[in-house]
Amino acid sequence: MLNRHSLDAVIIGAGVVGAACAYYAARAGLSVAVVDRGPVAGGTTGAGEGNLLVSDKAAGPELDLALLSTGLWRELAEALPEETEYEAKGGLVVAPDETTLKALRTFAEGQRAAGVEAAEVGAASLHDLEPHLAPGLAGGFLYPQDAQVQPAQAAARLLAAAAASGAEVHLGEEVTEILLDGAGAVRGVRTPRSELLAPAVVNAAGTWGGHIAGLAGVSLPVLPRRGFVLVTEPLPRVVRHKVYAADYIADVASGSAALQSSAVVEGTPSGPVLIGATRERVGFDRSLSTEALRRLAAQAAALFPVLAGVRVLRTYHGFRPYLPDHLPAIGRDPRRPGLLHACGHEGAGIGLAPATGVLIAAALSGAEPPLDPEPFRPDRFAPAPTGHRPADTPEENR
Repeated sequence: MLNRHSLDAVIIGAGVVGAACAYYAARAGLSVAVVDRGPVAGGTTGAGEGNLLVSDKAAGPELDLALLSTGLWRELAEALPEETEYEAKGGLVVAPDETTLKALRTFAEGQRAAGVEAAEVGAASLHDLEPHLAPGLAGGFLYPQDAQVQPAQAAARLLAAAAASGAEVHLGEEVTEILLDGAGAVRGVRTPRSELLAPAVVNAAGTWGGHIAGLAGVSLPVLPRRGFVLVTEPLPRVVRHKVYAADYIADVASGSAALQSSAVVEGTPSGPVLIGATRERVGFDRSLSTEALRRLAAQAAALFPVLAGVRVLRTYHGFRPYLPDHLPAIGRDPRRPGLLHACGHEGAGIGLAPATGVLIAAALSGAEPPLDPEPFRPDRFAPAPTGHRPADTPEENR
């Protein structure tokens, strides 16, 4: 016999975005449940680096969301246990030549107008910030607002804090149905063990966001974009900031399905250096790409020659939830009363999670949102033709 619970909202997904939605909704006095077919941070969050970046975002809606999140992450760092490993290390974007540096200068001017702190660093000063950087770089920009967390711990601690405020957590329960009433409005979800009844359901299912949308009878073109990360042996702090080459910005904004790679190198409090980042759309193919790993290693060593002789202890990969216009879907879906979305953040979900949670909590409670949610409307995409199934749609259910 199914257990039945009556709630204000059900949140599907126990990654960092779902956890942030639960945290801020519970703080707003709402009764919520988080349900996930797997463990906390079992999907994209657990395979992330923990980037909290403003440096890679052009002026516009995503940057506005990132700036809001930057302040919220600082508050969370004070409220959550130290295991989240929040580190305001700052980001350093480097240019190999004067042409690229000029482009970075123009990019930074637009960011500054939106509220980003960005300071140009001349070639002679780069090594004051990063002594082990390769010689010959033209210069770069320092972004002191960039930071990092340990992503799985951040999700777990947010979810624990939400539970302490009354949120229910249902792990290992797959949502098999989104329940609708006679008028077609959402009234909850069904799992093999429970019926969680609520007038609102939040789709925070990451790369499975399109599948969850489909259960509610609407279309959301979320596709997986695979990425690899290398983890070195523990080292002294040879990399002080989050350092990446300028072409990473173009890779983030690209819609190409082909393999793209640009070195993002950072030290961690525990010693290992993390090396990303690749992007490619290959569906949910989990096979190891030796070409992706080779490129990452070579690009990291080109930025930091000291890493050339360092052992890589392991590699991991995950799937970023990609939407065609590179903006997440956040808020109520007017096509299905009671359905909200909080997915499609691609590689920025950890950084954008708190702001997403605040927007979702505002939508659920009727409060005034802290920024205009219009650019993130979930119904902004044209529906797929009847019978069409994108090649990247997951075969498995969330």
